[in-house]
Amino acid sequence: MKTEFETSRKADLDALIDYSGEAVVSKTLIKKDTGTVTLFSFDQGQGLSEHTAPYDAMVQVVDGKALIKIDKEAYEVAAGEFIIMPANVPHALEAKEKFKMLLTMIKSK
Repeated sequence: MKTEFETSRKADLDALIDYSGEAVVSKTLIKKDTGTVTLFSFDQGQGLSEHTAPYDAMVQVVDGKALIKIDKEAYEVAAGEFIIMPANVPHALEAKEKFKMLLTMIKSK
């Protein structure tokens, strides 16, 4: 599978993706059978509605703040912090301000 990001090259995560007014933007950095690494930017107030995923996912906050709900419990996360969302557990996200995150999803066999 192809990645969108060139390998063996260093980069600044914050500079790799821009904000877009009233939108969510994503850029896949790695896409493999075993998982993905995707960079997202959210304008303030944008988010992801409640859903589940069949694998664990780790959100690393690059910029800004968001409210992440995991199994109806709310967590505020900010730049420099991360949170792990367990497989098959409902979760949702709302940008409390402009927000960038790196999402790493690990698939289990």
